[in-house]
Amino acid sequence: MLEAYRKHVEERAAEGVVPRPLDAEQVAGLVELLKNPPQGEEEFILDLLENRIPPGVDEAAYVKAGFLTAITKGEVESPLVSREKAAELLGTMQGGYNIESLVSLLDDAELAPIAVKALSHTLLMFDAFYDVEEKAKAGNAYAKQVLTSWAEAEWFLSKPELQEKITLTVFKVTGETNTDDLSPAPDAWSRPDIPVHALAMLKNAREGIEPDQQGSIGPIKQIEALKEKGHQLVYVGDVVGTGSSRKSATNSVLWFMGDDIPNVPNKRAGGYVLGGKIAPIFFNTMEDAGALPIEVDVTKLNMGDVIDVYPYEGKVCDHASGETLAEFGLKTDVLIDEVRAGGRIPLIIGRGLTDKARQSLGLAPSEVFRLPVAAEDTGKGYTLAQKMVGKACGVEGIRPGTYCEPKMTTVGSQDTTVL
Repeated sequence: MLEAYRKHVEERAAEGVVPRPLDAEQVAGLVELLKNPPQGEEEFILDLLENRIPPGVDEAAYVKAGFLTAITKGEVESPLVSREKAAELLGTMQGGYNIESLVSLLDDAELAPIAVKALSHTLLMFDAFYDVEEKAKAGNAYAKQVLTSWAEAEWFLSKPELQEKITLTVFKVTGETNTDDLSPAPDAWSRPDIPVHALAMLKNAREGIEPDQQGSIGPIKQIEALKEKGHQLVYVGDVVGTGSSRKSATNSVLWFMGDDIPNVPNKRAGGYVLGGKIAPIFFNTMEDAGALPIEVDVTKLNMGDVIDVYPYEGKVCDHASGETLAEFGLKTDVLIDEVRAGGRIPLIIGRGLTDKARQSLGLAPSEVFRLPVAAEDTGKGYTLAQKMVGKACGVEGIRPGTYCEPKMTTVGSQDTTVL
């Protein structure tokens, strides 16, 4: 397994990308190595277990969670992974196959404190919330600690606040950036493989953009040269994100300009986008990824400029001189919480978890989070669409610009791509 994996690493390095995450078959092989590690390979195979397996409900995650759970139960042993270490690693898997195991560990006096710490920072609980609640009501002190942590929003408050001043290097694309520029349709085959697909971002030459290979590989060398200035890059454009391939486009941008996600291979989050105009759904997709999208006049920002962004004050300044280059207002102050939470979706799910925990404990609603400001009442009636969304939110109607979280009873999907 190791020989084949190292060959894969070399092949990917020749392409200029990191290796793929391990699949279920590779993880099964890794598990056998962890039970009886080859001499000199201990550190390497442990790193594979910790950092190269997708979290959540991936098939590889199923194998990983099963192995770690077996160790916590004493059914399997590894000289590299103790019961405590196994419990800690279960806590890095975000949700899915690890949840049932972590909840059951609340009954294990030795490992329960580790499970408490893990569950306190796990948001994707869904119906497993009620399992924790039931244990707490039955007198399990550890389950009560988890409920209390959720109620106090420690999962949110433990994360660093959005900085008052953010120093960034400008990567500017003039004119309109379509999502097909960032995620070209002819390269759609590679979209699930983010590091490979990102190579095609901006692969066609345009003003200020110098692809490594015209029509094939984007401006990787140009991006790397800008990073040498020592600051995170910010994607800047006159119009950004028009088009339909917003998720894969977001993945491409953040692969070069985002932050690594601990224990999650080949995916990045965070990052910053400044646009004279940012297409609404691309804006939302950036929010979901924990990025900070800002609509602002970018005419005074040029490729390679080092700038300071003040999100609370609403201004962009030249890093060297301090000159104000542009001023802006955030679309909503909730954006600040979204960035801190790691994205719009984690914030929504986390707030819901906190609300449920507080209701269970008989506490008043949390005052930790920023609340959206209602749109101004125009005195006019509502369109049919505004009434439909309003009904799902328990109000008469929703005005344009209003932040709302409608109750969802049906989920549909459409794909207009024709192969």
